[in-house]
Amino acid sequence: MKEEDFEQAAEALECEVAAVKAVSEVESAGSGFFSSGEPAILFEAHIFSKYSDRRFDESHPDISSKKWDRSLYAGGEKEYGRLQKAMGLDREAALKSASYGRYQIMGFNHETAGYDDVETFVRDMFLAESNHLKAFVGFIKSNSRMHEAIKALDWATFAKHYNGPAYAENHYDEKLQSAYDKFTG
Repeated sequence: MKEEDFEQAAEALECEVAAVKAVSEVESAGSGFFSSGEPAILFEAHIFSKYSDRRFDESHPDISSKKWDRSLYAGGEKEYGRLQKAMGLDREAALKSASYGRYQIMGFNHETAGYDDVETFVRDMFLAESNHLKAFVGFIKSNSRMHEAIKALDWATFAKHYNGPAYAENHYDEKLQSAYDKFTG
């Protein structure tokens, strides 16, 4: 992405460019793609369980779990193996159960990110980081709490709504503040 992409996103969100860059860095270490050229993903077994009506919790506990379990992650590009396995069981539920790209937006958030269906959302995540940024802007604008938080640089509130109530365990708000300080430095 170019500087002007970040500037346009910041303008659309009425926030500082450094705020957009901070989220970008913390969510994906600065790249929305793995070295293979595929978008960065993380497959969430507890989300797949929910969207597949818990049908595979017993038969496929490695990809379908009632509760979040860090030990199920394969990490990096290996997450595609988990996603593919889940797609073989329930394609739509699987696509909704991974986070994608530079901003790690969950597939189930495709509508709030500006997409009519999860298939189109996922396709666009494969095409360009500019699509990742477009989805991020749509996603943030759809949630007034996150939108106000990024404008106010209220990283704790932003983190809570972007990553969930366990954000503090991972010091997500602190990481965002540190990245923001780096970009304003």
